[in-house]
Parts: sequence; C-alpha cells; structure tokens
Amino acid sequence: MTRNNDANELNLYRKSLISRTKIFSVAPMIDWTDRHCRYFHRQISREALLYTEMVVADAIIHGPRDRLLGHDAAEHPLALQLGGSDPAKLAEAVKIAEPYLYDEINLNVGCPSDRVQSGTFGACLMLTPETVAACVAAMKRVATVPVTVKCRIGVDEQEPEHALPELISRVLDAGADAIWIHARKAWLKGLSPKENREIPPLDYEIVYRMKQRWPDVFIGINGGIRTLDEAATHLAHVDGVMLGRAAYQNAAILADIDQRFFGAPAAEPDWEALCNRMMVYAERHIASGGRLQHVTRHMVGLFTGLPGARRYRQILSTDAAKSGAGPEVLAAAFAAVDFSGTEQEAVSA
Repeated sequence: MTRNNDANELNLYRKSLISRTKIFSVAPMIDWTDRHCRYFHRQISREALLYTEMVVADAIIHGPRDRLLGHDAAEHPLALQLGGSDPAKLAEAVKIAEPYLYDEINLNVGCPSDRVQSGTFGACLMLTPETVAACVAAMKRVATVPVTVKCRIGVDEQEPEHALPELISRVLDAGADAIWIHARKAWLKGLSPKENREIPPLDYEIVYRMKQRWPDVFIGINGGIRTLDEAATHLAHVDGVMLGRAAYQNAAILADIDQRFFGAPAAEPDWEALCNRMMVYAERHIASGGRLQHVTRHMVGLFTGLPGARRYRQILSTDAAKSGAGPEVLAAAFAAVDFSGTEQEAVSA
C-alpha cells in the first residue's frame, strides 16, 4: 500500500535535509524491521524515521515486488534500504520502487554477514569505494527522493581515518544526500554478524570528526546506542541518531521520542489505544491469510521492566503462536500489565 501523497505535508526526512532538523531513526535490521514491526513502531512514535529490512536489488527485479516493497500508509516517514553492487541493477530497483513512494533510498555498505559478502555487497563494499560511488550515481540519476549511504568506519585491516573519509568523499561527489555511519569496524572473516555488532570497539569520535569535516552534509550515527540520553549526547555532534536493538527489544523507548526530540506535547502513552490499533491491524492481517504471530513477535519486549511484563511475554510467545490465534490474545496480554506500578521486574532486556 502507498501513502496519501499530500502536497502540503513534506515528510520528515526531506524537511530535515532542508532545515537541518535532527533525525531520530530506527535502524534497518534483517528479519526484524519488516512491515509489521514498522507499523507497530509507528503507533508509538509519529516522528521517528523507519527503515525497511535490507532488500536485495536482484530480488526486487525478479521477485514478488508487492511482498518485498509493499507497506502500510501509516509507516511514513519510511526509507527503503537496498543491497547490491551493480549500478544498473540498483538503478532498476530504484525505478521499480518509485510507485511505492518511499521517502528515502538507502544503500547498505555496512552489513557483514556471509550471505551479503557472497553477493559482493554490504560491508565488503568499503574496500571498493569507487564501486559505491558508481552505485550512488546510478541511483541518483533515477531517484526522486534522497539517496543515502549507511556504512561502517572500515573493514578488516583498513585504517578508518583514511578509509572512511575516502568513502564519504566519493559518495558525496556522486550525489549522496546523507551518510549514516555505524561507528564500528566490520571484520569480514573471523566474526559472526552478531559478534560484529558487539566486539569491534565503538569509535564515536571519528563520526564526530567526519561531521566537522563536512559541516554542511547530513551525517548520522549508529552503533551501541541504548538510551535516549545517549542519543541526545550524540545529537550535540551529528545530525541524526539511529537505534537498533535497543529500540526493537524495548520498543517503549520510542514513546518519549516525539516529545523529547520533536517538540510534541508531553503526554503519558495511551497503551489501551495502542492495543486497540494493533488488534485492528492484526485482524486485517489474519483476514488476508496471515498469522497473529507475524505481528506479535515484534511486540514481545514492549513492556520490559513493568509489573506483569513477564506474563505479557508469555502470552505473546505461546498463545499468539497457536493455530487460529486471533486479536483477543493481544487484549489478554495487555491486560496482564500493571501500567500504574512503579516497581520494576528484575528482567533482562
């Protein structure tokens, strides 16, 4: 589904590129940020920029386009992240995606998984910045929205102080509108994707230096950011901050974003209204042939720390997975949580 193209409402990302407004984003995460996850996150924050999972250009060209690119109108502002290393194929994928009205097209130059490496894209493209530049240039020629790059600070034995600015310089010359930087190296051999998100040391300072070097370019930061206080600290140095696992594993963190970073009126989250909206959405998904678990698997960590959260998780993890499970399971799960309590459970995020 595409969004209502209201000419009076520029989306958040385009406005930010014009006015330098800061951006808060939920990172693209393979197997996590699918359309159901994004719809759920949008019910909690109106303003956060959301990303799709990485979608490979070849899949868009040859695969089921509506399944890969379709989304709910409510998900905007919404960016499509593409994977690939062939400029012509990426340009074709951008053209195919045009009717779906994404607000940004992002090129993945940061994923370190074996599957991505075997396709010669993702983080291994850090080794060939000229290829990245050619891809960006091809995408820009056909795109009608901003084209951005999400990268690491380097890979393997690269020296980030040289590799990162070279990549940035080349993609900016090719027309990139913004750069998102995961502030870790990626080790293409010897570390799993999970280890690559945890073991290489974070270097936020190099991202700050890139912003100082290119003060007029939108540069956002990603990697290891777990709280909104940390996000606010980073936003004193860069233009955008991107949370990944912290936002997914405890989505309630998104409830404070609009007020804290975008000037929305302070208000307590209306969890009952959220439950009702998600029940309607789940019912619609089930009616189209889906299963409740497709929706609820993204909601399990919502109330981490609140009294009743353990029971909430149990219901969503077991009852929602049963054959024929319906939206009433969501109502039962939400009813288990004590929203008035202040004593927190000793649970791990």
